[in-house]
Amino acid sequence: MRCPMLVAGLMLTGAPALAQAPALTVYTYDSFVSEWGPGPQVKTAFEEICDCTLNLVGAGDGAALLARVQLEGARSQADVVLGLDTNLTAAAAETGLFAPHGVSAEFDLPVEWDDPLFVPFDWGYFAFVHDRDLAEVPGSFEDLIASDLQIVIQDPRSSTPGLGLLMWVKAAYGDRAAEIWQGLAPRILTVTPGWSEAYGLFLNGEADMVLSYTTSPAYHTIAEDDDSKTAAIFAEGHYLQVEVAGKLAAAPQPELADQFLEFMTTDAFQSILPETNWMYPAVMPANGIDPRFDDLPRPETALLLPAEEAAELRAAALAEWLGALSR
Repeated sequence: MRCPMLVAGLMLTGAPALAQAPALTVYTYDSFVSEWGPGPQVKTAFEEICDCTLNLVGAGDGAALLARVQLEGARSQADVVLGLDTNLTAAAAETGLFAPHGVSAEFDLPVEWDDPLFVPFDWGYFAFVHDRDLAEVPGSFEDLIASDLQIVIQDPRSSTPGLGLLMWVKAAYGDRAAEIWQGLAPRILTVTPGWSEAYGLFLNGEADMVLSYTTSPAYHTIAEDDDSKTAAIFAEGHYLQVEVAGKLAAAPQPELADQFLEFMTTDAFQSILPETNWMYPAVMPANGIDPRFDDLPRPETALLLPAEEAAELRAAALAEWLGALSR
């Protein structure tokens, strides 16, 4: 997930470190490292225990992370990639660039987790966020198609929410996915490279709805005392996103990378996420989370394609999407 407060920033580094202090480099998505994202607090918390410098490097949106490490290969200076999801983990594993993590934790996820390469850090449901005073709120993709609403979505080639929407339509409609996209095409105002740009357009009043998460309105309620945003719940169900991190096999600092992945499962990390990344934590903190998260709408049906199936369907789903939008 991404924080609705949009602040530019592509790298978080500390003051100049002593020469002997090692540096851990983590590639992640841009909103994670923004001033209002989890990055600043994560950096402070990890540096308190690691005797190191943590460099959080923004590398576009989630799907762009995999493309970057594939391009860099074994030459990459990154130790950890944080921000992939289950729609990308099979493809990431096939690159051979990631190493087993060895992390064991009591994950609080809607699905069982046993991936040897990737550690989950948060999760949520994709949804279309809108103002509560929206006159016609669709209750399904077909309702949305029949409406006059304008939506903003993200590019599935660079954005994990964009890719999640492809899988959402595919999981909900199967062979009818191309038909659904043809119906949705007139409703799409624009397609942005990443989540931040899309949510910014929505907040600026450019569109009626934006592809985001059921948890996004929590930001407005908790951080801004603004109850004007909510998420539409669709009868077909909502696609689940589990965000993950993995250690690169050629990590310059493998021991620090292991320490960071373990750190991700602790309260020190997990307690930061709900009110900065605005997602549910993968490991529930001992003190829980703000009870206002309990007031958020939750879908009755959760959709999630197995990682291998999502990888197999990705090319066909992308072709359907491109075909509909190019007409």
